[in-house]
Amino acid sequence: MKWRLVNFILVLLIAIVITGCSTKKDVSSEDKKSDTVTKDGGTLVIARLSDAENLDHHFMSTINAASVTHSKIYEGLVGRDKNAEIKPLLSEEWKQIDDLTWEFHLRKDVNFHDGTAFNAEAVKATFDRLLDPNVGSPRAVVFKMVKEVKVVDEFTVQFILSEPFSPLLSILASHEGGIISPKAIEKFGKKSINEPNGTGPFVFESWTPGQEIVFTKNKQYWGTKANVDKVVFKVVPEETTRVSMLETGEAHIAEPLSVPMMSTVEASSKVEVYRSEGFGTEYIGFNVQKEPFNDVRVRKAISHAVEMDSIIKGVYNNVGKKANSLLGSKVFGYHADMKAYEYNLNEAKKLLAEAGYPDGFETTLKTMDSKERINMAEVLQSQLKGIGVKVNIEVLEYGTFVEQANNGDSEMFILSWRNATGDADYNQYNLFHTNSQGASGNTFFYSNKEVDSLIEAARKEKDPNKRIELYAQSQELEMEEAVYIPVRVIENLAAITKDIKGFSISPSGYLEINETSIK
Repeated sequence: MKWRLVNFILVLLIAIVITGCSTKKDVSSEDKKSDTVTKDGGTLVIARLSDAENLDHHFMSTINAASVTHSKIYEGLVGRDKNAEIKPLLSEEWKQIDDLTWEFHLRKDVNFHDGTAFNAEAVKATFDRLLDPNVGSPRAVVFKMVKEVKVVDEFTVQFILSEPFSPLLSILASHEGGIISPKAIEKFGKKSINEPNGTGPFVFESWTPGQEIVFTKNKQYWGTKANVDKVVFKVVPEETTRVSMLETGEAHIAEPLSVPMMSTVEASSKVEVYRSEGFGTEYIGFNVQKEPFNDVRVRKAISHAVEMDSIIKGVYNNVGKKANSLLGSKVFGYHADMKAYEYNLNEAKKLLAEAGYPDGFETTLKTMDSKERINMAEVLQSQLKGIGVKVNIEVLEYGTFVEQANNGDSEMFILSWRNATGDADYNQYNLFHTNSQGASGNTFFYSNKEVDSLIEAARKEKDPNKRIELYAQSQELEMEEAVYIPVRVIENLAAITKDIKGFSISPSGYLEINETSIK
């Protein structure tokens, strides 16, 4: 009761403080001119729902964690520009010599934060660690096609593949491709690195788990230096507190922002809503190895019993368009013509009866502690009563929820996949391939040899049109087996103060703060 009273008072305070007309900051609109001059320096404070589970790209399983360090501490051989196109980063140029050999020519003016020179040996050390089975990185599966990283000379490196892999550049541009200082690798070895050391525009200062992560400006950065002197990622689980921190000047960015809180922020004279479409989707998943969800008829029945339009409107207020797959419409390989299951209670009841559950059954739906997810869980609970399915909702702290889903300790769950690369392979291989079961992404614990073969063929295929067709086939099979229920294409939402310029969230879901400045 005490916390409820505190939250109620915070909401009242926000309502009292905010004044003025509704304002929204859309990624497609230009910043309006201001009489206030933007200056370099200062401390950027970001209030976040949850902490990073770790600060090691080789052990991260979420964009939530990767968003803290990717492109800030760690950088890859290639990156993405503002249009999500591949651009040079730590490599100046590259070429594909043959089906199995990619060669990268590295920059010669880069040092790691500890002073170590960046070179081909550092690249090799990073990927040797990632792929070492004794290290046991859950992200090694992403680069399983890399047979060897070969040093040609001090600033030339080759990736020798065991099989053709067309989307190599796309994963090198994601957080898994971040290059780590050899000294950090030597210091931490097989253990998770908790003092990240890379080449990026920010330097790690401290991490107090559950409280905050602090970076400082890299004054020796090889590229365009950051505008702010320091950035603090504060862990603030309660959303009303996060937003009130923006109103009082204690923070500049609060993320994620829930749909219910949008109207409060839009009414503020100091704070505005940031929103942009992402690569990812939100979905309801089934652990297909757990009864009764090991029966496809049960999964189809649940799929037919969910009235998604009312969830999109009632829970999300039409923020984020209705999804038809687990690929967002901006992702390469998106299957626009695929159909999700239609709402049909009679068909749902018929399928349950055929599966041996004419009177329904009882199950547990797990979700993280965010307002929309909890609201959606409650709507699902109500809807599934219509076919006799009793749903018990279990709300968990984000890290605990991810851990349980990764370990298969679930029956039904609400989750999202943000797709770090913008390529269907990152979605299809991580979420549906047999080799990816568990922490790599396949928390459905799904296995289908035909789907595996299609995914493997698509990653070898050079012809983009043929790749798209292969992904269409794999997506159709996954839908036919009702492995999941697509909900919506994710919109990145955050609350930001009006004295912040140059902030964005990439389609992959990474926070982009390298060009952020404070008025």
